[in-house]
Amino acid sequence: EVQLVESGGGLVQPGGSLRLSCAASGFTFSNYGMRWVRQAPGKELEWVSFINSVGGSTIYSDSVKGRFTISRDNAKNTLYLQMNSLKPEDTAVYYCATVTHKGQGTQVTVSS
Repeated sequence: EVQLVESGGGLVQPGGSLRLSCAASGFTFSNYGMRWVRQAPGKELEWVSFINSVGGSTIYSDSVKGRFTISRDNAKNTLYLQMNSLKPEDTAVYYCATVTHKGQGTQVTVSS
């Protein structure tokens, strides 16, 4: 059974940083590209970032480019999202996801 468990969310002030983690199990993590997506209150799911299976290629949405960094540790079956210079509009539930599965999400709130 595929399991994706996100952690690391919380309340942070504008300009602050957070690092999200996603522990993956139930599939061969190192064989799959992974992504972060988010959903703000009242809005549709938004793609944030993608990393290929070996971590050598990454892409970002324009809204987070230059502020967020996606990475992975295939030895630990873990995906990361380093979020810097956070803005109130980054407030959302963040999910790690494969093409077919996503986790339960972790809440990120950016507010003073």
